[in-house]
Amino acid sequence: TSGSGVPRGTVERSVYDVLLGQCTAAEAVMTTQVKGLDIIPATQDLVAAELEMVDLPDRATRLRDALHASTGGVADRYKFVILDCPPSLGLLTVNALVAADRVIVPLQCEYFALEGLTHLMATIDRIKGAFNAELAVEGVVLTMFDGRNSLTHQVADEVREHFRVYSTVIPRNVRLSEAPSHGLPALLYDAQSRGAQAYLGLAREVLDGNTSPAPESTANGSTGEAAPTKGGPAKGEAAASRASKRAAKAEAKAE
Repeated sequence: TSGSGVPRGTVERSVYDVLLGQCTAAEAVMTTQVKGLDIIPATQDLVAAELEMVDLPDRATRLRDALHASTGGVADRYKFVILDCPPSLGLLTVNALVAADRVIVPLQCEYFALEGLTHLMATIDRIKGAFNAELAVEGVVLTMFDGRNSLTHQVADEVREHFRVYSTVIPRNVRLSEAPSHGLPALLYDAQSRGAQAYLGLAREVLDGNTSPAPESTANGSTGEAAPTKGGPAKGEAAASRASKRAAKAEAKAE
């Protein structure tokens, strides 16, 4: 929210209010200084949302229901609705996965991030089975890429072997780190920086639907989705697990 240039003091309704049913999604929408970009802001109140939702019978579907509500819904007003998830697999992320059509997975080129990818794929598999059968992984985007680090390349190679991966990688870049503190998206803060140009390239890839093809042995058709197999874990989960183990061996050798 702050990275979109929305001053915190101007937020009257947030995604917390939407999830708790205190307002509609449409009532929480705010415009930003970026043409064509509206947001439903988040505040510190969101920290308490999971605790307040945990005993609700519809706790996993509240975001989807709010976005698609016949009165006050917003899904039909926009060409794209991007759900920015926290870096955890709690109830907030579950709500986003239930509401989503496709998942773009940002992945740091580090061993622990690969372990997290294994858990994410398992969660996506459960969401597909219980709430959202059409959910699919659109692709993985490699972030915080440091070409000077051999482990970075090893992790990237492992991910590309098992998943659809965008050609664009997001490098470590000072300007990307500075932009949120100025309340600006990277492209408004320094459009010529390597980081901003990388995100622009990624946006073009997403719009064009370009990712490297996933190996047939680890993906379902051309969608790259994590598909369950009889008597075993999701293929995507298994692929992430294999990649994680191989990266761990590579890291041990590097040490």
